[in-house]
Amino acid sequence: MTVSLSITDARRIALAAQGFGRARPATPSKLNLRKVTDRLGLHQIDSVNILARAHYMPAFSRLGGYDRDWLDSAAWGRPRDRRLFEYWAHEASLLPLDLHPLLRWRMDRADRGEAGWKGLRVFAGERRADAMALLDRIRAEGPRAAADFEGGRGRSGWWEWGTAKQMLEWLFWAGHVTTATRRGGFERLYDLPERVIPPAILAQPTPSPHDARTALIERSAKALGIATAAELRDYFRLQPDDARAAIDSLREQAVLIPARIEGQAQAAYLHRDAVTPRRIHAEALLSPFDPLIWERSRTLRLFDFHYRIGIYTPADRRTHGYYDLPFLLGDRIVARVDLKADRKAGRLLVQSRHLEPDAPPDTRDALDRELHRLADWLGLVFRV
Repeated sequence: MTVSLSITDARRIALAAQGFGRARPATPSKLNLRKVTDRLGLHQIDSVNILARAHYMPAFSRLGGYDRDWLDSAAWGRPRDRRLFEYWAHEASLLPLDLHPLLRWRMDRADRGEAGWKGLRVFAGERRADAMALLDRIRAEGPRAAADFEGGRGRSGWWEWGTAKQMLEWLFWAGHVTTATRRGGFERLYDLPERVIPPAILAQPTPSPHDARTALIERSAKALGIATAAELRDYFRLQPDDARAAIDSLREQAVLIPARIEGQAQAAYLHRDAVTPRRIHAEALLSPFDPLIWERSRTLRLFDFHYRIGIYTPADRRTHGYYDLPFLLGDRIVARVDLKADRKAGRLLVQSRHLEPDAPPDTRDALDRELHRLADWLGLVFRV
């Protein structure tokens, strides 16, 4: 049986699944942060730091001014504090530790030269011995950054990396190393998984590739609430055939329920635990890398909001600035604002703001309130 949903209900289902179905806590706690991370399944990492690094923002959007040191500790802190690990998921991501077994099939594929960037796959074959020699140095000498090896320092983009950096990134894809911590300008230090990942996690049995991908699709479905097949596979970047088999399994188990959204041709799937709030009371600025909006066609279908971040658009073609964040008010995206953290002057700069044509009358006041919250969280001053 196929469930029929109004666009309003579909939008509220998606928002509730993403953690916007409840009011922010008066005082965010570590437990609140852990629940957000578990709900989302990952925090995407991005190097852009014009406002705040991407992995910090989704929790702020849902919790308000939490302590960013909590996330740093969970990702790169003492072993007893670790709750997250780095790996390739949607993109480079911080993931709850319990997802490690579910991604080992991807590590195995990379180890065989069947996954990861094509330019790095040479280290799975003819140059494997070179990569293994570098791995032996890490085993003997401890955590190392690419810059610690000869030829390791390079510019952005794997095609401009030094040889050591390329080998380290292949070792990372293949699961031979992981991130021990980050230093300085967010530089990754690589180390052996057994010195970073808790033994209890590494000791967990490795599921079959099909079972692992099925579990990942279910996590995607729970995090999205309502989604098309393409959106379900995009969350953890699964291949179409792999995702299709997983979706079929979950349909047979009645975990995924076929659904149709009014006015939309695409078939969708509703997670069986999805809820439909009567109202959404949100005031939230959304990072360009927030899982609510990172699939831009879904953002357009659910919110009637066309979004392309300016940093990937040539300057003469930008319409809303360089680093513009959508603003969620209630269950609608009603504005966008181009922001910059001027850390030297201690100010949050609003380069521009643009309201949607149907934005409600209280949009400006609500947006100003959220900008004040954001500035306080970042230790900056915002003046209207």
